[in-house]
Amino acid sequence: MSPLFTPARTRGLLRATAAAVALSSVLLTTGCGSSDEGGGDPKATAAAPAGFPVTIDNCGVRTTYDEPPSRVVTIHQHPAELMLALGLKDRMVGTAFPDSAVLPELEKDYAAIPELAKKEPSFERILDAEPDFVYGGYGSAFSEHEGRSRTAFADAGIDTYLNREYCGKKQVTMEDTYEEIRTVGRIFGVPDRAEELVTDLRRRVGRAAAEVAGEAEVPVFVYDSGDKSAFTAGGKGLGTDLIRLAGGENVFADLDDVFGDVSWEQVVERKPEVIAVYDYAGAGSVEEKKRFLLAQPALADVPAIRNKRFVVLPLTATLVGIRSAYAVDGLARGLHPESFR
Repeated sequence: MSPLFTPARTRGLLRATAAAVALSSVLLTTGCGSSDEGGGDPKATAAAPAGFPVTIDNCGVRTTYDEPPSRVVTIHQHPAELMLALGLKDRMVGTAFPDSAVLPELEKDYAAIPELAKKEPSFERILDAEPDFVYGGYGSAFSEHEGRSRTAFADAGIDTYLNREYCGKKQVTMEDTYEEIRTVGRIFGVPDRAEELVTDLRRRVGRAAAEVAGEAEVPVFVYDSGDKSAFTAGGKGLGTDLIRLAGGENVFADLDDVFGDVSWEQVVERKPEVIAVYDYAGAGSVEEKKRFLLAQPALADVPAIRNKRFVVLPLTATLVGIRSAYAVDGLARGLHPESFR
């Protein structure tokens, strides 16, 4: 399909034409921007929605929104849940790549939105949904190799936004989660909803952190997957901060990435007392992961293995999104059960 005639661009042209017709039939006496008494460009006198235009710099891509996006495709589950938690179901025309059970309070709304693919959908499949905005959770959402680069979407007249955890600039903390929510709230013209959600999540984290305040930090090894080596959470990802808030310490916080591979010898050397198992579709069940770890002779003397201390977290709960606040509570209970009796 030629980028000049994508569904999104065609729809945009139709919308612009309709707006021009409407503008010619009414006299705008006030506006949110500067006025043009000479009756010049209609766009100069059109009243923008409250709070707009909004300019966002996301992972180096600068975008100005003259109005909130109205047809959104989310790639990966955590952006979809964030959108739904902000009450934006009516803006969503497609989801993709669910990797764990959806939060119970969001299940009905999530199920009502068309699922475009079990993994990342093709560029063409996304265009078929006629979005004006694509929100990706992992960097792979906008894989250039698979034809889904942000440039390709821009050329098709579609705005994009990537979860800030994958901007790759610094260690991510819970504060980034709150800022992600606020930013999405600004893009969609619902800043008050965003602030209410941030307040609720901050309160959840504060309650859990208060319960374990003063307790000795528990060394934690995150096991995502892997057999020849261990794929684990590094220091740049949100997981490290969640563990800290829950009264623990990620034994691989010095790994300079969001995720990365480490050797089993390194795991043994760092003597974790608890193993946080990440649960998600396509990487084996939690029970399979536990059996694998418990069966490795090299790990037999690791305190977490010897004492069979595991904490299970949905992968979605460890990412920049609304689940992360819930994860702090679950982790804190697993690391310091005596504080919750």
